[in-house]
Amino acid sequence: MSKVLVERKGPITTVVINRPEARNACDQETLALLWDAFQDFDADPAQSVAVLTGAGGAFCAGADLKELSTGVGIGFAWAGPDRGLTRRQPSKPVIAAVEGHAVAAGLALAIWADLRVVDESAVFGVFCRRFGAPMTNGAAVRLPRLIGQSRALDMFLTGRPVAAKEAYEIGLANRLVLKGTARVAAEQLAAELAAFPQVCMRSDREAMLRQWDLAEEDAIRLEVELGQEAFRAETQAGAGRFAGGTGRHGVFR
Repeated sequence: MSKVLVERKGPITTVVINRPEARNACDQETLALLWDAFQDFDADPAQSVAVLTGAGGAFCAGADLKELSTGVGIGFAWAGPDRGLTRRQPSKPVIAAVEGHAVAAGLALAIWADLRVVDESAVFGVFCRRFGAPMTNGAAVRLPRLIGQSRALDMFLTGRPVAAKEAYEIGLANRLVLKGTARVAAEQLAAELAAFPQVCMRSDREAMLRQWDLAEEDAIRLEVELGQEAFRAETQAGAGRFAGGTGRHGVFR
């Protein structure tokens, strides 16, 4: 079977890393397949939200160290310009459904996603600290933005495991669910996001993702600019639904 499985249900694409015998560690072939899967998702106008998960009770154990030990893949950066999956995020939301280990570059994959639905078995960590494999995968940039530099340095420098409860408490996980239910919960969340007006949601998301390298005034200007298409395409109709009684009194659908 393929090392990456892609399933579509309505506007939801679910991408599954399918190497359970290696805790879904990614060799070069797997990385190429993941790149292709998310390029296809991003280019498909019928698809609105993606879920990324792993088969067999693990999310991703990072790079395949057995392959690296042969010299294959040495120097390849998961965030590199040559088909590096984690270099840039897609134009549409991605939700990571995390069970078991999300470590080393697997941690980078989890935080490359917009949101993380994590079950009770999840473990995060920079486990590659023990083996001299650098985190050239965007995690040194994204992790401190998610949980703060002090906590991120603690994870990066020590390589210690961070279990699901702590991950939720420090903001690394967005949802904490029962063991074995991460994918179902993530796909339910994806369906909720897909039901919203998409232009507006994507413009707000893009404004948030792009503001980090801008001065506050410039970031706010970008936020305003990105929102104009949503105003033209969706806002008046949405306001009309509200005026007609939809969503009043805290009902949020």
